[in-house]
Amino acid sequence: MTVGNSGARRRQPSLAQLRAFAAVAEHLHFRDAAAAIGMSQPALSGSVSALEEVLGVTLLERTTRKVLLSPAGERLAVRAKAVLGEVGALLEEAEAVRAPFTGVLRLGVIPTVAPYLLPTVLHLVHDRYPHLDLQVHEEQTATLVDGLHSGRLDLLLLAVPLGVPGVVELPLYDEDFVLVTPPGHRLGGREGIPREALKELTLLLLDEGHCLRDQALDICREAGREDAPVTTTAAGLSTLVQLVAGGLGCTLLPRTALALEAGRSSRLLTASFADPAPSRRVALAMRTGAARSAEYEELAAALRGALRPLPVRVLSAEA
Repeated sequence: MTVGNSGARRRQPSLAQLRAFAAVAEHLHFRDAAAAIGMSQPALSGSVSALEEVLGVTLLERTTRKVLLSPAGERLAVRAKAVLGEVGALLEEAEAVRAPFTGVLRLGVIPTVAPYLLPTVLHLVHDRYPHLDLQVHEEQTATLVDGLHSGRLDLLLLAVPLGVPGVVELPLYDEDFVLVTPPGHRLGGREGIPREALKELTLLLLDEGHCLRDQALDICREAGREDAPVTTTAAGLSTLVQLVAGGLGCTLLPRTALALEAGRSSRLLTASFADPAPSRRVALAMRTGAARSAEYEELAAALRGALRPLPVRVLSAEA
């Protein structure tokens, strides 16, 4: 007997039973409930009775004149509705997966890319993928990579290489860095300056955690600068260029940021480096084996085309 009872407890209610019970719980009338879900009244009554047997509780109090929920029925009706809602969401999500570029796409973007590329990305998605629900999250690189690994994010737009296992990078473009100086600076407005000029500059950087800070320090080391003492930092590029305009030092900006950030003040000068200029690479990044990898690759290809008007060197998929 014990084994038999355990087996009975392991029986699962069917979706048809839950749907019948939820309809009765809503309408408190068998005929109206049956009509609402397109089921015959005898079949509806049988489904609810079968559910009561599976669960081992009485869900309804039946009289000749009306139907009432039992105390257990009132509690379980809420659960049944929630289960049916989740099943509906599951089916909608499966439909979205079957149809490319529909459903939710959670895109993570670093702060030194977001303001300058998002207008292009959003315009592309709006025009070419109108049924895609793009959700944007601006965070620093380490947080974005964690979000990608955990499944909180689907796709990243950031500077590479990451050197992280389990992540595939889809290169988009390379862009040069330019030097931004205060007015009257000896390098301001010059072209073809050597990297070695960075050795003697007071360089202003972003706070710890920004990949652009690490890239700037790498450029300084490549230029032969052993250390880059930093006395002033900023949380974003907008603040950084205001510090430069105030005469506190110089900074490096990616070319895509130049028009917007340098345009915030008339007290800024720019200088370009001699070839090969220091640069960074920006890419999309996805999980290895991502179910929507074909979509992400197609999106990367479309984005490369959309980026051509920007001051960048668009890359091939094999770069």
